[in-house]
Amino acid sequence: MTESHDTQVEPQDDAQPDQRKHRAIKSFVMRAGRMTEGQQRGLDIGKPLYVLPLADDFVDFDQVFGRSAPRTLEIGFGMGHSLLEMAAAAPEQDFIGVEVHRPGVGALLNGVLTHELKNLRVYDCDAIEVLKRCVADASLDRLLLFFPDPWHKSRHHKRRIVQPEFAELVRQKLKVGGVLHMATDWQPYAEVMLEVMQAAPGYKNQAPDGTYVPRPEERPVTKFERRGERLGHGVWDLKFERLN
Repeated sequence: MTESHDTQVEPQDDAQPDQRKHRAIKSFVMRAGRMTEGQQRGLDIGKPLYVLPLADDFVDFDQVFGRSAPRTLEIGFGMGHSLLEMAAAAPEQDFIGVEVHRPGVGALLNGVLTHELKNLRVYDCDAIEVLKRCVADASLDRLLLFFPDPWHKSRHHKRRIVQPEFAELVRQKLKVGGVLHMATDWQPYAEVMLEVMQAAPGYKNQAPDGTYVPRPEERPVTKFERRGERLGHGVWDLKFERLN
């Protein structure tokens, strides 16, 4: 998420050509960050309770949550504020968050413990691997991608998560009628997202004019977004529904 301000390690492209050819391109880099006492508490106590392992077979989430309910998966929840707010506001729904940043995972888990939430589980690994290996086809009602790294430099555009292959993978995991909801505060990336999704088969843009939707009420506004609004920054929301 772009709202995280931890130092990022610049990706290195100095590997040999044959190494790069066989290495999957990641849309994220592991970031360094100090752990607060609360974040460490979240990891120490919450990880055994709420973090799911990367499986080699599809997970029965009905069994994990002990019920069948509308299910949302969020990729890259950052420090977890929005995901925690959504889960607390909708106890009748189940939520799955995916994030590789350990302080963010710890912060979310600390919030889960504090609010005693039962409807949220976490993966602390690559979201693409989670989708491919753990999530059954046609099992999600929503997939959320809020403020992913825009990878501003042209030579890093290949690292952007929103690519045709990603759109197709998400379509497989959504139920028919399920929704991919994306948001970004970087207009050039919003335009790329729109271009990719308009070309992706099996989707319908929920925006009446075929572009962007107004900010949906169910997406919480973070303090970083409020600060951006004060500075005149825009945010673009996109919602695409799986048709078939």
